[in-house]
Amino acid sequence: MIDLYYWTTPNGHKITIFLEETQLDYKINLINIAKGEQFEPEFLKISPNNRIPAIVDHSPTDGGEPIRIFESGAILYYLAKKTQQFLPTDIQGEMDVMQWLFWQMGGLGPMLGQNHHFSHYAPEKVPYAIDRYVKETERLYGVLDEQLKDREYIAQAYSIADMAVYPWIVPHQQQQQNLADFPNLKRWFESIQNRPAVQKAYDIAKNLKTEATITEASKKILFGQGRR
Repeated sequence: MIDLYYWTTPNGHKITIFLEETQLDYKINLINIAKGEQFEPEFLKISPNNRIPAIVDHSPTDGGEPIRIFESGAILYYLAKKTQQFLPTDIQGEMDVMQWLFWQMGGLGPMLGQNHHFSHYAPEKVPYAIDRYVKETERLYGVLDEQLKDREYIAQAYSIADMAVYPWIVPHQQQQQNLADFPNLKRWFESIQNRPAVQKAYDIAKNLKTEATITEASKKILFGQGRR
């Protein structure tokens, strides 16, 4: 059994996609980040960076004590190794996947996150910041579009790289991007969108009814986080 500590963000969706693809036995534990539940001491024992997602695997393959993991990229890598799925076993294939997983973790996610923040949540509109992150989003979309020019998936086969990237492309309109401008990316996006496990993961999110209005109080929690 895997305990998944989760909220309905792109990083949260990555893990439910993997778990639905592999049909691993898991239980969702909601961490309401708008209410500050990510700062609760019990959660910080699992995720010291006070971010979702995180997991506790109660049945690790070595038969040892439960394993606690935070950071979505590390979770995907761990689960791929555990199940021996969605990550090639040869070194070239593994590195092909891993470099794109790191690209998402270090570039795509943070830059698109800043796009979201300055375009929709910042208390004041800063034209320079909005323009900077919208343009960087466009550049990153272009990198992905070029990568997908002659292949069906980001690496040689459907992998944890696709699972990591897809949830960040879902809100493309919010990011001021038109998928029609990136035909290879659009084709890939629609292919991933039609996967049953992906649809199930997003249905789970809808059924959890976690959508809430962002209030001034929640903004202070989400965007005013200092050391606590």
